[in-house]
Amino acid sequence: MTQPNLILILIDDLGWRDLRCYGSTFYQTPNLDRLCAQGLRFTDAYAACPVCSPTRASILTGRYPARVGVTDWIGGHSRGKLLEVPYVDHLPLTEKSLARTLREAGYATWHVGKWHLGEDTSLIARHGFDVNVGGCGWGLPKNGYFSPWGIPTLADGPQGEYLTDRLTDEAIRLIRQNDGQPFFLNLWYYAVHTPIQAKADKIVKYEAIARELGLDEAETFRPGEYFPCEHKRDRRVMRRLLQSDATYAAMVESLDENIGRLLQALDEEGLTQDTAILFTSDNGGLATSEGSPTCNAPLAEGKGWMYEGGTREPLIVRWSGVTAPGGVCHTPVTSTDFYPTMLEMAGLDLLPEQHCDGVSLAPLLRGEGDLAREAIYWHYPHYGNQGGTPGSSIRCGEYKLIEFYEDRHRELYHLGDDIAEEHDLSADEPGLTRDLGDALAAWRDEVGALIPQPNPGYTT
Repeated sequence: MTQPNLILILIDDLGWRDLRCYGSTFYQTPNLDRLCAQGLRFTDAYAACPVCSPTRASILTGRYPARVGVTDWIGGHSRGKLLEVPYVDHLPLTEKSLARTLREAGYATWHVGKWHLGEDTSLIARHGFDVNVGGCGWGLPKNGYFSPWGIPTLADGPQGEYLTDRLTDEAIRLIRQNDGQPFFLNLWYYAVHTPIQAKADKIVKYEAIARELGLDEAETFRPGEYFPCEHKRDRRVMRRLLQSDATYAAMVESLDENIGRLLQALDEEGLTQDTAILFTSDNGGLATSEGSPTCNAPLAEGKGWMYEGGTREPLIVRWSGVTAPGGVCHTPVTSTDFYPTMLEMAGLDLLPEQHCDGVSLAPLLRGEGDLAREAIYWHYPHYGNQGGTPGSSIRCGEYKLIEFYEDRHRELYHLGDDIAEEHDLSADEPGLTRDLGDALAAWRDEVGALIPQPNPGYTT
């Protein structure tokens, strides 16, 4: 069997409900909806962390962020009632990355877009990528989405060129120039991360749609508590109640258009049947701060939080000849699983000593049954910029337990009955709460998770 080309499309900050095929009634995503109809849609897919760099590290290593040591977005520092814990500020070279493994197996390996796994851009090549277009230490386009963007690994385009368009151009160029060698395209867009910027005509379009739907007159935000982190203590969490931001919607549409262009290029090159595509996001939608441009309801909260809105993601996989068109999978999966999945797609031996926290999704993609895994874990011992507090969590079956480090209290939810995490069952289910808490503690010990300590200088 010919080895398939592999494309991993990672969107930055895209929420679980930011696509039509995942329930949005405001954003328009016809190309991704079409991809979804051609492949398998996962309803319970997760990022390994509610912020970006740790999830990115989990994808390339097949390991939980706590095991790798990259537990916060690189460059982030904050404290509140608890002190910050140290974290690794780059993807360690001791990890055998997915790209390096695929390159050793004969794949051309291309990284296009955001990296945010260390300031030293030579790391990208040392981790196995033959080509790097746009990857650097930046977590966002600091000069904005319109050229000149000043990204050190991407030449500025014509004045006003849109970054999402340019990255897609670069990806398509690599595909068209390829000589038939199987390729791994790691396409990590900067969108839809802040700054929220889009093309003027699309913004006007969505402003009109918002008026037609009466969204411009609806209650949009609800002020909440003051931020728990010291650097934002004078500001309130601002929760968005519905999807209505015209500029964000325009960003999502541009993203969708560009993925449509990529899919068309594969069609034109005769590569569609020979290419497997995985589409997902690195953390939940930004719903509680920094402009709060999207809403993840019915999921609770968003980016930076331990609740479902912070970690549950869209995941679409199209593996031609394998995934049944229009399929839906309810099995919980997470971003550590992509490493062994793509190895199996490529017909390669698994490397369980490396991707020790990942499980190949190939049986699900083939419709052959469930996964042999008892639980999925998270550990985010930091204060983010969005209002969440340090904690860890475990999902086992339909139950999810969260432990918050400020006071070590635990919350228990049955996600099958309560996807919004509104009804804490910890008092009603003390035995289950204890058992899941013990399993979570044992996992933290296994991976060497660091726990934040009290901040002696904190005052209320």
